[in-house]
Amino acid sequence: MAIQPEVRAPQSDRDESGAVPVDEQTLLVLGASGDLTARLLLPGIAGLLAAGGAPGLSLVGSGTDDWDDEHWRERVRTSFSAADQAEDVQRVARETRYLRADVTRPDDLRRLLDACRGRVVVYFALPPAVTAKASGALAEIGVPDGTRLVLEKPFGTDAAAAARLNELLARLVPEDRVHRVDHFLGKSTVLNILGLRFANRIFEPLLSNEHVACVDVVFDESLGLESRAGYYDGAGALADMIQSHLLQVLGLLAMEAPPTITALELRDRKAQVLRATRLWDDDVATSSRRARYTAGEVDGKRLPAYADEAGVDPARGTETLAEVVLAVDTWRWAGVPFRLRSGKALAATRKEAVITFARPQHLPEGLLGYRRPDRLRIGFGPDRLNLDLNINGPDDPFVIDPVTLGADFGPGDLPPYGQVLRAVLDDDPMLSVRGDTAEECWRIVEPVRDAWRGGGVPLLEYPAGSTGPADSLLDGSPARPGEVNPVFAESP
Repeated sequence: MAIQPEVRAPQSDRDESGAVPVDEQTLLVLGASGDLTARLLLPGIAGLLAAGGAPGLSLVGSGTDDWDDEHWRERVRTSFSAADQAEDVQRVARETRYLRADVTRPDDLRRLLDACRGRVVVYFALPPAVTAKASGALAEIGVPDGTRLVLEKPFGTDAAAAARLNELLARLVPEDRVHRVDHFLGKSTVLNILGLRFANRIFEPLLSNEHVACVDVVFDESLGLESRAGYYDGAGALADMIQSHLLQVLGLLAMEAPPTITALELRDRKAQVLRATRLWDDDVATSSRRARYTAGEVDGKRLPAYADEAGVDPARGTETLAEVVLAVDTWRWAGVPFRLRSGKALAATRKEAVITFARPQHLPEGLLGYRRPDRLRIGFGPDRLNLDLNINGPDDPFVIDPVTLGADFGPGDLPPYGQVLRAVLDDDPMLSVRGDTAEECWRIVEPVRDAWRGGGVPLLEYPAGSTGPADSLLDGSPARPGEVNPVFAESP
């Protein structure tokens, strides 16, 4: 019989009834000296504090670097500098502490937990392998009552590793206190998609296989490797973006309407969609592409070939651009290809979901100039809605011209990491990826990853600063099984 770890709370943090005060919380950041903490996590904390969203919050950083409190505080102040310097922002920067520790050792973790006040939020700003070891060490000593665990993607390295990690986390805290965060899905992004789909009768009846030809989810960026070889060369575009971020967007686009906007309902609906998702035609060779950039120029900056970047092992064949075509086998979406793409060092940044509608059933003779189907485009950063339509032109009314109607979504009152942290501190798992969903995402991409590793799909190349490989699936994949002519979603 397995021995369950002790669940404890520091005696000094208990009130007269023995409970841990809910108005006092400590965010314990493991991996505090890393790039993610300085670049994304700390600015998110500052934005949340400036908005008054984290009263009573304390911050403790921990890493393997030999820093003292003042060195850490200077890093915090630098990352906080862009935020409104409200009293809480200044207080946290002034009082935060840094403790050097090896987070894979139970004794070091016990010392870190003892330094926390009130309810504890443990943020694993660590690589997946270290996160798994730290979780195992925590399981040996237990965690205080009310602890929440926050993990960065990827969650595990494959479906089996994700399942093992989930079993480990379940020994520590209940599932609704495990926050597998995806900052790509800040609350504003999630609600923008749900509001567009379910608050507009003009769209929702058309979002089905009867009217939609294909759905594209694209995250193209002009940035290259940016000194991230230590993580990226072992992950690649498939695991870094498609397995996590883009599959979560697919779940929101394809799920059925939830009865309420709650964590339980939203995560149930998303899980149903991902369970029904598989590779198009179950054929890796025709339904996936991989490529990596060669030397080129992006925005006037010369980039070396990915294989020549510092820290990269060219023999790994890591892809910097990945494309997959997926099928969602539900009544609503059967037969509609969902095409996911993410690439680095491309000519332009493009972050959007594109719903391309089927061509009109019949164009009356005499209407000329029809060139593209209607499209609904949902942008992520900037968050913007565009509707591409066809109307009679301003000159010859018999000639159809394309037009675009656009509107900006509300950006939200916090940066994405601020939104994620507010949900964690409020014990709201709505923005978190549930354990079973994390495993499903790995199941979907594993046939692709295995075929790529085995050489079943060639590793193409594209110059940095180009639009990617010439035979992109987004420009020529079949829209329906058996169709000869492709329906494709053009770039803006």
